[in-house]
Parts: sequence; structure tokens; C-alpha cells
Amino acid sequence: MQQDILINWSPQETRVAVVENGAVQELHIERTLERGLVGNVYLGKVSRVLPGMQSAFIDIGLERAAFLHVADVWQRQEGGEAPMFARKEPQLPIEKQVFEGQSLMVQVIKDPIGSKGARLSTQISIAGRLLVFLPQDDHVGVSQKIPVAERDALRARLQALVGDKASGGGGGFILRTNGEDASDAELAEDIAYLRKTWARTKEASLRLPPTSLLHQDLDLLQRVLRDLVGEHTQAIRIDSTEQFHRLRAFGQEFMPQAAAKLQHYKGERPIFDLYSIDEEIARALGRRVDLKSGGYLIIDQTEALTTIDVNTGGYVGARNFDDTIFKTNLEAAGAIARQLRLRNLGGIIIVDFIDMAREAHQDAVLTEFRKQLARDRVKTMAGGFSQLGLVEMTRKRTRESLAHMLCEPCAACQGRGAVRTARSVAYDILREILREARQFNPREFRVVAAPQVVELLLDEESPHLAGLSDFIRKPISLQSEAAMGQEQYDIVLL
Repeated sequence: MQQDILINWSPQETRVAVVENGAVQELHIERTLERGLVGNVYLGKVSRVLPGMQSAFIDIGLERAAFLHVADVWQRQEGGEAPMFARKEPQLPIEKQVFEGQSLMVQVIKDPIGSKGARLSTQISIAGRLLVFLPQDDHVGVSQKIPVAERDALRARLQALVGDKASGGGGGFILRTNGEDASDAELAEDIAYLRKTWARTKEASLRLPPTSLLHQDLDLLQRVLRDLVGEHTQAIRIDSTEQFHRLRAFGQEFMPQAAAKLQHYKGERPIFDLYSIDEEIARALGRRVDLKSGGYLIIDQTEALTTIDVNTGGYVGARNFDDTIFKTNLEAAGAIARQLRLRNLGGIIIVDFIDMAREAHQDAVLTEFRKQLARDRVKTMAGGFSQLGLVEMTRKRTRESLAHMLCEPCAACQGRGAVRTARSVAYDILREILREARQFNPREFRVVAAPQVVELLLDEESPHLAGLSDFIRKPISLQSEAAMGQEQYDIVLL
């Protein structure tokens, strides 16, 4: 597998595309005015405790209060000379762990999404290139993605480094997947960097007032080197001279192996044109995804969950119908996993594969689906086929999906995906005129509506409009307003 990372930078927006074997697999977008908050550490102030919901609202200086659930309250700030955090049992009610007005060090684990505020945790973790630092813990662990046979040896090696007095002492660490082959010197360097970062954060918490930002996670450019670069990465190409030098300086200090793959792109064509990435972004915002076989997916994203429907479409290549369905589902398994990454879909996801009669075909499709999901950097979990033939899965949601970031609800339909017909609106207008005629006694009723509604009232519905005018004994005039949506209208009393 050959992987390229393309970075398109502008003062207002950074866009990153991960391309594998010529196909876009991941898209990451960060806007200067809308930078994500995940990983940021704040000194929050408890504004409200809700025992009934076992949660609390925390003011961290944002427009909306952030949300802290009891399941994420693992530590509690202590006063005096006691440690800043003391271990508490998670089953304690929230009202016994936090109180209104309390200052509390918290970390954002989910960005604000839609109408929901950011979600917080009081267990701080700081990610480095090779390790994740847990300053309030003494646990030493290894990523679950590292083979089981190698974990004990790596854990013992990391324990020896962490316990070394020369390294500063204190805190727990988890070895990340890309730290599996790191040398002791590289791990010790990462340990020192993370402990220094935590020392600055802790010092800021004692100096700054509540609602202050204590530690900000790396920006998208820096996270490319930390999180996206792997052994299969051939090159990281960036189209900004200024950001190339900035990123190279950062990488040479903290991630020299990744920095060696950096290249400054100087081509005349925009960098995203190399793999038609703008066209891929446009397709990722649509409902329909065509498969090479002729089948297609329909993806619908709602507040509660995302549904994905698989259809055979025009595919008739197999010798019998069962094989046609099986091959379409196999191709869809890989396409769905890719779309989840491209669109950054999270939460509950329901996949409706085409019904398969053979259990062997179901097992093969499920195995392929889980294999494709295993490539995801984000945690996923997929169940088996339900009695209705559906596959239920979850994908961890930390940031807004691509559609929520780039789009907004349609002004005409308010995000419903449909508007009421012109005839339905016309009948609403007739009923509203009758209702107002019983309450008021104007000289004339004037209807201001969309052109298509006015046209209908003047044409097919003119007998009903004339009949209503005779019934209420008032003239009714019509005014077309092109700026109005089909469902909008005003009734003016003259």
C-alpha cells in the first residue's frame, strides 16, 4: 500500500487528504475561525449540577456551557497542599464529586456538535508522537492495535523508562501504535516532552483565572505528522512555502522521521487537482455513492443515527441472483468503510446490506466489513446481522462530520429534504384568510407568496379563491414575491 498525504493551506482553512493507491481515503478540514477543541485543557468553573441527569454544566469560556457526565468524572480537585487530583470511584453520584462554583481542570473529549456543547472529562491525557501521557495515573500500557505477543515485552521496556529517575518520574503512559519500533532514546525524548508540557499546564492552572485555556492541542498541520504519518507514507506534500518551513522545523524537533517525508509542492496545478480531491469532496456530500459494479449506496445522516442502504442497481454480472447480491455486498463493505472515513461519520450507524439467503455469504460479507473497518484510525465496533438483516455498528464521534462542517440546513426545507407542494400552501392560505376574516374587518386581504403559489391561485384554484372572497365579502389580491420560498407567505390586512 502506497500512501501520500496532500496538504492545501490557506490563511482561512487547512485541508488534508490521505491518498492510498490513488484513491482518497480520508479528508481533514480545519478552519481558522472554527478550530476544533478536542484535546484542549481548560480550567473550568462548574455552573450547574444536575443530579437527575448525573451530569454538570461547566463554563470553559465558550458560547455554550460544556457537558460533564459522571462517567467522565474520574478525579477531583483537592484544596490546600493535597494533590491536585485524587482518585475517586466512578459510581459516586456527581453531586458528591463536584459543586457549583468549583474550579475544575477539564479536557475536551468531544467538540460541540449541532446544538450540543462540548463534552468534557476530568481525566487528562496528553498525546505525543509515540506515547499518550496520563499525568494523574501511574498506569503503563500498550495500544490494543499492537500484536498481543509483543505487548508484555514492550510494556516492561516502557515501565523501565518511565521508572527511570532521570526522566523526571510520575504519571502513566500508553505506547501508541507508531511507537512499537521506537528506540529507547526516542521514547525517553517523548516522555520528557510530555512531562514538560504537563508541567506548563499545571503551572498555568495555578496562575490563570477560571475559564482559561491551559493547554491547546496541536493544529491540523502538526497533527498530520503526529497522527497520520505511518510506515506506508511515501511523501507529505504541502503547497505553502511558509507552512512547509514551519512544519519542517516542528517535525525536526519532535518527529524527525516524519519530517524527512515532507516535500514542498511547487506545481502550477492546485495540489488537490492531482487526485481530483475537490470532486471527491463534492461526492462525499451527496446521498448516493455509485459502486464500480453498477450497484450503489444511499447514505442518510440524521441527528440520532446514520443509515446506509445497499442496492444492486444495474449490476447483473453474476450468473445467478445470489452471486449478484453477494458480490455487490462485498464491494459495498469496502466502500462503506471508506465513506465513513471520508465523511467522518460517527455515532450509531445502521447498514442495510441486500438480503442474502446463504449464511456463508453473510459471514464472508461481515468478515470483509470488519477487515475494512480495522483500517480506521477511529475506534469502531460492528455487530452481526440482526433478525431483520441489518448490521448495527458504532464509530467514535469526536468532531463534526464533513457534511455538518461544510453545509447548513436548506433555507427552503429547513433540512427536511422536501417542501410542501404549492397546492398545500395555497390551501393553507385560504384557511388562514378565513380564520383572520372572523377576527378582523379589513378593507382588503393581500396575499404575498412565492410565484408558483400565486400562479396556482390565479389559475387552477381561482374558483376557490373567488368563492372565499364572496363568502367573506372582502376582496383578495395577490402579490408575487420571487425572494420567498415555496412554503413562505404573508397575509396583509389593508
